Amino acid sequence: MLYTVLKPVTQTLLWLWLRLEVKGQENVPPSGPVLLVSNHVSALDPPIVGAAAPRPLYFMAKEELFRIPLFGRLIRALNARPVRREGADGRALKSALRLLEEGRALLVFPEGTRGTEGRLREGKPGVGMLAVMSGAVVVPVYVAGSGGAMPPGRMFPRRSKVRVAFGPPLKFEAAGEEGRKERYRAVTDAMMRAIGQLAERAA
Repeated sequence: MLYTVLKPVTQTLLWLWLRLEVKGQENVPPSGPVLLVSNHVSALDPPIVGAAAPRPLYFMAKEELFRIPLFGRLIRALNARPVRREGADGRALKSALRLLEEGRALLVFPEGTRGTEGRLREGKPGVGMLAVMSGAVVVPVYVAGSGGAMPPGRMFPRRSKVRVAFGPPLKFEAAGEEGRKERYRAVTDAMMRAIGQLAERAA
């Protein structure tokens, strides 16, 4: 409910302040389970992708944020779900799989934490595992300009230009019992290549 109310407000603010430009919205299926995988350089990335997406999104956010009084309850009401950034997090995986089984659209950041504008790092194999186990359609996403708009340590975004591109959907087949870890790694690498191709077009 709160997500539905705040989304148009967020869209208006981002379009006015960050001159948000969106491409490829048609690549996001209008229904059914979808895993959106995006680069990550700024705390603005979740609301930016959420505003740009043509359907409601759920998010995986670091569990430390949920311990902040009031803020933790707010982001949960805005469809965020906790995940540990270090090591395997079985509870987060189950939560993510449940959302996808319900036909939701889930946004994750394969790099695991914020990086540097214009530079992609290696993705985490757990995201490949989620894609394979869920069987969900995977849509690569690239956000350009958010790192300059709100770099780490800045409390309020500066006025600038931000672009979001949704790439063609990907589909990954289930893995056999043997070589599962290698399969998850390969799937994550394929996701990062797709994000990288969007980044090249945005350059």
